[in-house]
Amino acid sequence: MDERSSKLILVPVLAVLFVMIGYQYICPAGSNSCHFKSDERFRGVSLLSYPYQDDDFYIDQDLEEDSPPKHPSKFNFSERDLDRHVEFNIKGDDVIVFLHIQKTGGTTFGRHLVRNIRLEQPCDCKPGQKKCTCHRPGKEESWLFSRFSTGWSC
Repeated sequence: MDERSSKLILVPVLAVLFVMIGYQYICPAGSNSCHFKSDERFRGVSLLSYPYQDDDFYIDQDLEEDSPPKHPSKFNFSERDLDRHVEFNIKGDDVIVFLHIQKTGGTTFGRHLVRNIRLEQPCDCKPGQKKCTCHRPGKEESWLFSRFSTGWSC
């Protein structure tokens, strides 16, 4: 009888574990992919990494009503983080240093940075080589330091 009762307990425990793992896969912590209704919010308990404020909830709701529907993002960046404007003077002394970190999509982004950016003087990429020269307009100075502009391979 002990063996049978342990099997009866094991099945619900495994089912609950399966549901919990599935829920975390579909609705990871800190994402906005799974929402509770506004009246079902938990008070006093924050599952987010930053303190929750009621004002933020209403601001987000107002923004969502005015903007077209968006696809859920797997990254948790605010509009303020994504909509930054930085002055870059390519004809002056400004440079961009692109640090490539392995397994982060840096190779794809670095390749996109040197091949697809619209410039007055585009980067010169030679076929068959993993090196592009990115000079300032009218000068022989480089404005981009990255794995694709220096020829460094990892």
